[in-house]
Amino acid sequence: MKKTFTLISFAAMSLGAFAISPKHHQEDGNDIRDVAHDAFEDNAPNDLKAAVPKFAVFGVPGKFYIGLGGTIKLTAGVDAGDPISNPNELVTADISPVGPGDHTKFQLSAMQSSFYLNFVGLPGSDNQIGAFINMNFLNDYVPVLQYAYLKWRGIKAGYDYSVFSDLGATPPTIDYEGPNAATAFPVPTVNYTYRFGKNKAWSATAGLELSQLSQTNSARSRTVSQGAPDIPVALEYSWNNTQDWVRLSAVLRNMNYYNVASDRNIDIVGWGVSLSGTAEIVPDLRAFWTGTYGHGIASYIQDLNGAGLDLTPVGDSPALKATRTWGAFGALQYNFSPDVYMSASYSHVRNYADHWEGGNPLTFGEAYKYAQYVNASLFWNVNSYITTGVEYLYGRRVNNDRTQAHTNRMQAMIQLSF
Repeated sequence: MKKTFTLISFAAMSLGAFAISPKHHQEDGNDIRDVAHDAFEDNAPNDLKAAVPKFAVFGVPGKFYIGLGGTIKLTAGVDAGDPISNPNELVTADISPVGPGDHTKFQLSAMQSSFYLNFVGLPGSDNQIGAFINMNFLNDYVPVLQYAYLKWRGIKAGYDYSVFSDLGATPPTIDYEGPNAATAFPVPTVNYTYRFGKNKAWSATAGLELSQLSQTNSARSRTVSQGAPDIPVALEYSWNNTQDWVRLSAVLRNMNYYNVASDRNIDIVGWGVSLSGTAEIVPDLRAFWTGTYGHGIASYIQDLNGAGLDLTPVGDSPALKATRTWGAFGALQYNFSPDVYMSASYSHVRNYADHWEGGNPLTFGEAYKYAQYVNASLFWNVNSYITTGVEYLYGRRVNNDRTQAHTNRMQAMIQLSF
């Protein structure tokens, strides 16, 4: 990290770079701050478009911009019901019954604080190149990488959320997790986006991504390395200066497991489709939505990632099958003013596994059947640096054996953005 700051400082001194200030600096007749703002916003992920850095280093005019930014975010909350020991993410899949007398839990955390670097070279040219790195501290204050990618001529390569994901279509929440049905799935990826149509309103994306298979084995099946990438594609139409869009996504997976009885690897094809988007319904009222359905795509749904439900056993046979799964949420955001707004959402995820005997790591009875997530959030942008908010969350999980647990969370936050 020290080397990074040394390099940035050297670039600032040797190339005559400067931080953004009230003074206007002109570049081809435009305020260079506006040009840099647009370049940074274009290079940022969809869920961080508002996180344009307030400090930037400008190199030789028109050659490159380096923006440094981040947040310091403190949350405080109380769980009532069946609390989970995660102050940052209300993961409904993690809710389970607790013992007597343990039904209330106070939690305080600054782990959602983050830091990012946004680099844009040759801005506005056909050869514009971008790099974006972002991390937070969700692993018990140890830095956790969220993004690390390069962009050039429609190509994006690195660590990013899947093409099958649409994070921009999720509502604002204090809860870092958000709706349990969101297709929020970070993965090593390389993809290409082609924009076409009037005003480039249409875009088509295809990619290759590292498979993140999560399965439950029978007594006579084994997990093996995957020999093929997942193949996601997406078609999107946007309007209202790209503030509104609808996106149709699909993914194809070739999943392998070892069948002990037949002494060979078995290939299973998994697939999924998702319709997502956001749009202003009437002035100051915006809708968000995502609906996802498929077989063998549990890992792509936020609540089921890593839950062992992409492939599950069938009865007491050695065979595994691609599990049928769906998830959907709808949300509304209302702006009382440019600085005060609220959001509310309902989200549902359901899994349809056949009954199985035994199972590793899950038995059929303890496996996830469905879960619900509800939120109501109110935010106030005090100024361009400080945001506060309060939020109510409800989560409920039900297993195949009909055992269930739920929790209620009230929380507040204060966040400094820089």
